[in-house]
Order: sequence, then C-alpha cells, then structure tokens
Amino acid sequence: MSFRSAAVALSHMGGMARTRELLTLGVTARELRRAVRAGEIVRPRQGLYALPDTALDHLHAAEHGGVPAAASAARLHGLWVLDDETVHVWMGPGGRRLSDCRSCCVHWSEGTVSAGRLPSVPRALLQLAQCAGEEPFFAALESALRQGLIDAAGLRWLRDALPRRWQWLVDFARSDADSGLESLVRLRLHRRGIAVATQVVVCGTGRVDLLIGDRLLIEIDGKENHAGPMHRHKDLVRDAMSAIWGYETLRFDFAMVIHEWDLVEDAIIAKITAGAHLWPR
Repeated sequence: MSFRSAAVALSHMGGMARTRELLTLGVTARELRRAVRAGEIVRPRQGLYALPDTALDHLHAAEHGGVPAAASAARLHGLWVLDDETVHVWMGPGGRRLSDCRSCCVHWSEGTVSAGRLPSVPRALLQLAQCAGEEPFFAALESALRQGLIDAAGLRWLRDALPRRWQWLVDFARSDADSGLESLVRLRLHRRGIAVATQVVVCGTGRVDLLIGDRLLIEIDGKENHAGPMHRHKDLVRDAMSAIWGYETLRFDFAMVIHEWDLVEDAIIAKITAGAHLWPR
C-alpha cells in the first residue's frame, strides 16, 4: 500500500511513525516538510512524525527519546489509574535520553522500545508496580481484568516478573471490580482480615459494590458517577430500599477512600464490632 499524504499514512500506522517507515509507504521527504509547515503533522523529534491530536504524554515521551510508561501508559491503555500528573517515559535498557525534563520519571527497565508504540498492558502494569507500589498496581490490574485487556498468558508473564512478595496480588485480583476505588477498599480490608464479597445483588436494591458478612453493604461513590443532586437522590433511595430489607449501608466517596482512609476503616470496623454485618438472631 502506498500513500502520498503524510497525515493519511500516519493514520494508517497508528498516529506516529519514523521517517523511514513513512518513506517505505511512499510518502516523500518533500511531502513530510509540507505537512509539517501546514500543521497537518508534527515532528516530536528528528526522524519521528505524529498526528497533531496524538496524546500529549505520547508526544512528551517521544521528545525525550522514549514512549509512555507505567501510569502514563496504563492511562493511555484505558486502565483506572490514581491521579498522577508525572509523565512516565520508558527508554528501555539501552535507550538514550535526548533531553532533560524535571517533570518526567524515566524508566530504564528491560524490553524493546518501539517509537510510537505503548508497552503492552502486562509490561505497563509491571512498570506501575515497580514505580508506584502495590495499591496503584492492584487497582490498575483489576481494571485490566474487567475490560479484558490482559489474558491468561499476560497474567502468567506478569506474575513471574513481579517480586515474589507481590505475586499474591495477581492471584487475589478479580475481574468484577466496578472501579479502582472498589479494588482499593477490598485490598485494604483484606489486609485487615476482613472478607468482602463484590458486586452482590441485593433484593430490592440491585447490585451493590461490596458486602461484608450477611448484611453490611459498602458503597463507593466515584468522582464520575455520583455527582449532582439527581445521583445523590438515587443513592439515598438505594440506601432506603436496602434498609427496608434489613441491610446496613456505609457509603464513602473518592476523597474519603483516598485521603481519609483511617476514618473509613474505623467506621467499618465499628459496624463489624457491633455485629451490624450479621443477621440478628
């Protein structure tokens, strides 16, 4: 297949490509210069071209001679990632940084870096574990499982590549977590020895996030799905319906889970201590 338009060729190749790849497709050097001047394409660095709407993290990483890594790559794959404004750049073990950037986190981990191509989901998860730690890794892993972005072979590779002390997280991960917040709560409660059932259907209420014991419901309100008075009203109706059927509900939002976890944990443990998780005899 041959292309005359640089922009069309880049679209065919995923949005970013090296000069030699574009020349192979029939794009001339003259057309590349014209397209850059016209703003139809951009040149993040010498010998590399991209479409103007390419993700900023992709362009930023390319400017430094690498590709997005860790949290940056996971986000571009569509995984649930905790807020992280740092641009993570993967150079590979033999890469060469083309410029300095104080706002970047550079990764030199093993693997083959290909310009314009994200690391695979398993490799991005491994980088995230190495960079951010257990909890961000686990939330992103369950996000990948829910969306079907990692298969059995990828899970085996990831488990083998992780430090032994973290391999249990792969075994503990599930594919039914509705959000990263739910994943974090389940993981933290597991560390306290509290067993949690996920995505349970409750009579009169529907599907709830978490269930402890027989009747203690934990609902996690994310940033996106519970904003505004209408959503607040629906949440209150759900809680009232649950109460009619004898359930106790604790409801927490994003800020509480991320910034006030001690309060969340104390509230849950207080309910369990009072026996609110069990049906009355």
